[in-house]
Amino acid sequence: MSGETTAEPVLIAGAGPVGMTTALALHARGVEATILEAESEDRDRSGSRAIYVHGSTLRTLERIHPGLGTDLVDEGLVWPTRRTLFRGKEVFDRTYSSPGGSGDIPHFTSVPQVVTEEYMHDALNEAGIDIYWDAEVDTVETSPTGVHVETVDGRKWAGEFLVGADGGGSTVRNEIGANFEGDQSENAFIIADVGEVDDDPLPLERVFHYDAPEADGRNVLLVPFTGGWRLDIQCIEGDDPEELSNDERMRKFVRDIMGERYEDNLQWVSSYYFLQVMADTFVDEHRRVLLAGEAAHLLAPFGARGMNSGIADADEAASAIAAAINATTDAVIRDEVELYAARREKAAEFNLNAAGQALEYLQGDSPVTILRKEAAASLADHFETAGEWLDDAPYGPHGTPPIVSTGNY
Repeated sequence: MSGETTAEPVLIAGAGPVGMTTALALHARGVEATILEAESEDRDRSGSRAIYVHGSTLRTLERIHPGLGTDLVDEGLVWPTRRTLFRGKEVFDRTYSSPGGSGDIPHFTSVPQVVTEEYMHDALNEAGIDIYWDAEVDTVETSPTGVHVETVDGRKWAGEFLVGADGGGSTVRNEIGANFEGDQSENAFIIADVGEVDDDPLPLERVFHYDAPEADGRNVLLVPFTGGWRLDIQCIEGDDPEELSNDERMRKFVRDIMGERYEDNLQWVSSYYFLQVMADTFVDEHRRVLLAGEAAHLLAPFGARGMNSGIADADEAASAIAAAINATTDAVIRDEVELYAARREKAAEFNLNAAGQALEYLQGDSPVTILRKEAAASLADHFETAGEWLDDAPYGPHGTPPIVSTGNY
């Protein structure tokens, strides 16, 4: 490769939802950006992954690229019923007549992440924003005036700012000397996609099973999305996640939990230990690099805080960079970037705490925790609040977020 350096106003590492949102949000503010993506254009994006797109996220996407939010609404679905069972007995059931609320943007939509990304790619094309594929970031050097990046293929890039949206193994995070701090879940979780049975579908319900008999006493979550279902199974002590996630065993889980007609519709399976970590800083020493999404924080998925919080990061990063680019003094530039860090680090702490509470509740095997669940289940027939507590608890608290203007995440 030649020694020439390509200069861009803003560089973005990563072409996932967070990186693409950052580019669109910058474009909406009159700032052009270029995305550097490590993988190839034909990369495998198997699995539904982040299926729950919150209303505040949809409104952000609609604001930065009109039509993007409403396209996802049209493509997704809003399930009307929440239901919870405790050891096979129903303890909570609620169906909403208007589950999405009113207006063009509902409270949420349930759609596979791959579909979200397809619409984001279309939006990038409409905006004339380039993605450079096979352009993995290798080194990052920052100064008070900008950033220099070299990619693995030998190309050199320069920008006024760099947004690290390159995921949990972020090279950008490592290059600026930031470190992850936090914990890992005690239990593994198995996640599967199951295709819909069009001629005899299950009702559109989000169903949580405590100690499901159909899963040999494991907790199970079942959530519909456009074209299929997300099946989550929480492993218990002594489980071998690899053995449980093999095709034969998963087909049995699907048959026992969803019905025999779904057994042949298993599409994708993976197992995880969830990390609960955040970077010790979201910016570099010169305030020219901003971390966003999983490069900045990894959250257990309870409450659907991962992609939603990452998109909130992206929008705020774009706002900070747009203000900094138009600033007339170095002090103002630093202030804008530091404000981003302060706000999004606070939001990440909130989300980690909320997801952590849900994780602790689900993994909790102390006598007190077990007794509370059993007591609530026994009271659910007579006190709806007891059943609602069982229904809500696996997703974390619904408390007020630390920064109201950024929505729930």
